[in-house]
Amino acid sequence: MGNSINLKKAMVLVTALSLSGTTMANNDSQFNHTAPVATQKELQGRFWDLSELDKAFISAAPQDMKDGTPVGKLALHSKNQDVVMQFAQEVANKKHGDYTSMLISHQGKLVFESYFLRGRVNLPHDQASAVKGYTSLLLGRTIQLGYLTMTDLHKPLVNFLPELDAKKFTQGAQNITLHKALIMSGGLQISEDKAKELSRNQNELSSKTLKKLKGQGFIQELLEHSQPITDESQQYRYGNYNPTLVMQVIDAVVPGGAEQFIKKELLNKLGITNFTWANAISGLPEGGWRASMTSRDMLKLAQLVKNNGKWQGEQLISQHYLNKAMQKLIRPVSDWIPKHYSYGYFWYQTDINVKGKNYNANIAWGGGGQRLIIIKELDLTVVITGYDREDTIFDQIAQRVVPAFI
Repeated sequence: MGNSINLKKAMVLVTALSLSGTTMANNDSQFNHTAPVATQKELQGRFWDLSELDKAFISAAPQDMKDGTPVGKLALHSKNQDVVMQFAQEVANKKHGDYTSMLISHQGKLVFESYFLRGRVNLPHDQASAVKGYTSLLLGRTIQLGYLTMTDLHKPLVNFLPELDAKKFTQGAQNITLHKALIMSGGLQISEDKAKELSRNQNELSSKTLKKLKGQGFIQELLEHSQPITDESQQYRYGNYNPTLVMQVIDAVVPGGAEQFIKKELLNKLGITNFTWANAISGLPEGGWRASMTSRDMLKLAQLVKNNGKWQGEQLISQHYLNKAMQKLIRPVSDWIPKHYSYGYFWYQTDINVKGKNYNANIAWGGGGQRLIIIKELDLTVVITGYDREDTIFDQIAQRVVPAFI
C-alpha cells in the first residue's frame, strides 16, 4: 500500500515536471534519459552562443559515466524528496535566478543531477572567483608534497621569490606572508593608474613592458609601486592581487612550475582533464579567476575537501593545511558578502541553522553563482553553477535543500 502511494506521488511529480518543460530521469526504463551533452562544435564555440535547453534536466538517479564519480539514488523520506525536486523545478523555472546546474552528493555518491539553460554535463563552466578556492588547494598540495611547510605560511612571502630585487621594494614589503595573502590581507596599495596599466590586455602593452611583467617581474612591479605595507593596510581587502601572490609562490617552489603542477598534482589526480585555466600577463596561471570546468569535476574538488584532502585513499592535500584553511579566520567586510560569512584561506564559512542546530558549511564562491558547498557533518556536498547577477540562491539551498538531508 505504501509503495503504491509513493508510486502515485512519483507519477504525479513526473507529470507536473513534463508539463512544465522539464525532463526527469531515473534508472527505470520508462525514464531512460541521459544528461544533456554539448556537441563538439558547441564545446569549441563561445558559451554565450550556446542555445538554452528546450527542457531542463532533473535526475534523482544520475547516470554512471565511468568518470570517477560514484553515483546513487536520492533516497530520502518522501516529503524531503519532494522538497528537493520542487526546488529544482523552481530553479528550472528561473524563480531563483539564472542557474545552469545543481548537483548533490550524499554519503560519497552523486544522488542528484540537474542542468538548466546553457548547462551541459560535458561543458566546462566559468568558475570566476571559485578559482581562489582551488588555488588554496594547490597550496595545500605543495605542503603535502613537502615543497612548503605550515611554518612557511608565516614567513615573508618574498623569501620564496629569489628573482626579486629587494633594494627596490616599498617599505614593509617583508610584512606580506602567505597567511596574510590567503586571508586577503596582503596590504598592497596600488594606485588606480598603475592598476589599470597592470590589467591591460597584452596586445595593448609594448614588448618592453610585457617583458618586464613576465614571471616574478609582475610581483617586482607591485612591490616597487605600492604604498608602504603597514598594519593599517594589512586589513581584509578582497582580491588586491592576493591570489596572484600565492600563485607566484607555488610556481617558484614546485618542480616544473605551477601550470604543470596544476595538471599533474591536482586535477589529473582527480581524473579532471576537461578544463581550461588561463595564464595571467605574467605567464603564470591565474590565481583567482579565468578557469572553467564541468559541474561533475567541481563536485570532485568538493568531495576532496569533504574527505579531508583524501582521494581514493591517497592524501592529496595536507590535512593540517585544510584544517586551518577551513577555519573562520577573518570577517570579510566587502558590502556584497553576507554578514554571517567568515573567511579562511580563500574559502568562506557560515553556519546553517536547522531547528536550533548549526551545521558548518565551507564554500568556494565565484560570481554569477559558482559554488562548492561542503557540510561535513551531513556527509553532503552541493555544487551550483550559473550566471545570475544577484546570486542569492545559497539562502534557498540552506533553507530547503540542506534540511532534507538531516
